Amino acid sequence: MALKITKSTDPIHVERLNVVVYGPPGLGKSSLAFTAEAPLLLDFDNGSHRAANRKDVVRVATWSDVTAITAEDLAPYKTVIIDTAGRALDAITADIIKTDPKGHKNGALTLPGYGTLKTRFIGFLKLMNSFGKDVVLIAHMDEQRNGDDVIERLDVQGGSKGEIYKAADAMGRLVMENGKRMLKFSPADAAFGKNPGQLEPLLVPHHDSAEFAGFLAWVIQATKDKLNSLSEEQKAAAAEQDWFRANLPNVSNAAGINDLIDRASAAGRACKTLLHNRATELALAYDKASGQYAVKEAEQQPAGEAQDEAA
Repeated sequence: MALKITKSTDPIHVERLNVVVYGPPGLGKSSLAFTAEAPLLLDFDNGSHRAANRKDVVRVATWSDVTAITAEDLAPYKTVIIDTAGRALDAITADIIKTDPKGHKNGALTLPGYGTLKTRFIGFLKLMNSFGKDVVLIAHMDEQRNGDDVIERLDVQGGSKGEIYKAADAMGRLVMENGKRMLKFSPADAAFGKNPGQLEPLLVPHHDSAEFAGFLAWVIQATKDKLNSLSEEQKAAAAEQDWFRANLPNVSNAAGINDLIDRASAAGRACKTLLHNRATELALAYDKASGQYAVKEAEQQPAGEAQDEAA
């Protein structure tokens, strides 16, 4: 099987994101998460009642409360919030201790148990992704000292911390600076971050303001828009494809098709395919020897082989 290569001229459309928001307690991480588009919050932390703008929630007592979640359950929602990722991992840990004798010893996870923990959490994230929802993972901040420096990390147990870093498309930290709440996605010397949307540090509006409603929805959409914006090369390729789609119906003979071979070759495979399809409609066949299209004759090659050679 041939390797499927996505060319630099081919856009990769991003429809959903995994976004991590972390920060110290009391800064309103849950309230911020509720400003995502059509959110449903899975409340592992049992703190949703403190949010200033609470939307729909699932109060999670045990891991089994969410393992049977379906696409139908999530149909009314656009965003799934896991609050918090650390407490979700605690729920999985408790379930492993309850159901998997080999996964723990004396109430603590064994090495295989930690493997199971990571596998279950990653599997749950993939399940949410398969439903086409944006996923927001809330996490507390863990401050670690390196001499006089304070290093900010996610307060998440085990190897799953690394999996969260890898799964995150965007990662921002909620901090207080000069009495103002700021959301920062760019990494720093002492803090993790992922900023594919190239967002500047964002002032988080007060939760009573009109600007706060929909704030995280705007952040997520701005990141998608940046990721989906076409490069100049992609724009040129798309423009050429549009030109061929618009003008090929007006080409009615071999001379017209042959005049466009060089242009189609320079524009890439998509345009060569458009040209070949139009030639086929005109009962033309590609002649390998001349590198031109001509009226199809019985002894000439099948169209599929000709397309491969023309491409």
